[in-house]
Amino acid sequence: MKTLTGAIALLLATSATHAIAQDSVLYRGGPIVTMDGDTPQLVEAVVTRGDRIAFAGSEKEARRTAGKDAVTRDLKGATMLPGFIDAHSHFTFALQMAGALDLSDRALPPAKTIAELQAAVGDHITRRAIPKGDWVVVMQYNEEALTERRHITRSELDAVSPDHKIVLFHISFHGLVANSPALAAAKLTDASQPPPGGLMLRDDAGRLNGVLLEKAMFTMVPAMPQPTVEQKLAGLDAAQQRYFAEGYTHAQDGATQPADLAFLTSPAAREKLKIDLALLPFYAGLEALLAQPDLKFGTYQGHVKLQGIKFLLDGSPQARTAFFTRDYARGGPDGAHPWHGQPIIQQQEFDTLARKVNDRGWQIFVHANGDAAIDMAIKGFDAIGITAANNLRPIVIHSQFQRRDQLADYARIGVGPAYFSNHTWYWGDVHRTNFAAEVVDFISPFRSARAAGLTPSNHSDYSVTPLDTRFMLWTSMARVSPTGVVSGPNERIDAYAALQALTTGPAWQAFEEDRKGRIKPGLLADFVILDKNPLTTPVDGIRDIKVLETIKDGRSAWRPKE
Repeated sequence: MKTLTGAIALLLATSATHAIAQDSVLYRGGPIVTMDGDTPQLVEAVVTRGDRIAFAGSEKEARRTAGKDAVTRDLKGATMLPGFIDAHSHFTFALQMAGALDLSDRALPPAKTIAELQAAVGDHITRRAIPKGDWVVVMQYNEEALTERRHITRSELDAVSPDHKIVLFHISFHGLVANSPALAAAKLTDASQPPPGGLMLRDDAGRLNGVLLEKAMFTMVPAMPQPTVEQKLAGLDAAQQRYFAEGYTHAQDGATQPADLAFLTSPAAREKLKIDLALLPFYAGLEALLAQPDLKFGTYQGHVKLQGIKFLLDGSPQARTAFFTRDYARGGPDGAHPWHGQPIIQQQEFDTLARKVNDRGWQIFVHANGDAAIDMAIKGFDAIGITAANNLRPIVIHSQFQRRDQLADYARIGVGPAYFSNHTWYWGDVHRTNFAAEVVDFISPFRSARAAGLTPSNHSDYSVTPLDTRFMLWTSMARVSPTGVVSGPNERIDAYAALQALTTGPAWQAFEEDRKGRIKPGLLADFVILDKNPLTTPVDGIRDIKVLETIKDGRSAWRPKE
């Protein structure tokens, strides 16, 4: 009887929520930027009905459309835009960071030397009273930010605590540093050899120094404790609130592992999800996915959908593991010269697997940073026979060090470049220690890509860089480093183009341009409200713009706490 009563109560509550959602809401009183078109278009008012936009135009006509019982929302001078769309990040990282030491946390003293880094890890162990024998996980470790400009070593982590398993994840998430107990837990010894596409760095005596890069990192991860389903469910609301707080109404998990795929598509997770979430299952689990004939991609189940398959062709330019046709001036992570990086996967294997994905009608997503890795992507697409006329929209994530000649290949194939403008700030100076200025100046070439007829997007690659949409707008417009060096002034874009890279660009790349990314009748009532209009804000003020509210499916999803 209790079960029946509970079901009836849930049905009544759901019906009541649905009824409220069907009420008309009229937004007016501030700039409303529709993002509908190649030039800025503003309207006086918008009417929503349920989870859809019913009208966008003059306030007089909006009031007629809304009806006398409509709820009126006065923007009070604030600016309304379509909800931002995350072109690439790692949503599941937000579920897994609970309990970890986040070195980017501004509430903590900065660790600028190896000694300060050791102290930060030691303080974290003491503060959280982590028992001996347990794991100590540290995020956002960046050797380039240390005075010594080198990796901390296994022995230096052992000095912090020989009784804990300590792992520091590199900020690129393409490597880690582990102490001796952690290496032992992963059954790694000084005799261990890296898998193809991986690096295990060693000290002068030939012993593992704890640095594991690319595929070598994967030998450590299985030994580490994973969050339980209950812990993931507990963190799901907080995770999506991080995205809502940045104005995102659509998020992405950019390399979904099998356990996370099962969790995020489970009924329990779907019930909690309010943000639209696109999953990119990692290619390492492809055969298991291909064995499921009824598996559907591109279709939402509640707020979650399988978007496409994610391939990893190379590593990270800031970790010096990206694959280039030119050499790194500073050599490899292990000091090797000459060094131009290496692929994670060989061309023939990529071609074979990508063809299987394409034959199933699934979208292809490829991580490629260096120009040699981008060449691999282009060769793979050509081998399959993908052209722009096919409208298959393969996405090359990062496309960071793209050569100018590769733009024409992207246009011919119909590639959507998912660029990463934050690199100009966080690693623009580092890249100049490895490559010529003209090479660095062409990273994330938004302006040239648009001129070539491409539809680019911009992303944070969270948690490689923080979730901060206004900072992303600013880096694509300013392209400046902390030392004041501008990487490619000719690739700077204006505010409208920067906004397109957060709205219409990623919507097109996800085949959702007729569902979101614009304020237009029939599309989802997904909005972000900002305290200032990016179109009229000076470039230097863009990153100071605040999110006042995020609206998903016609309902308020986030507001700052008062």
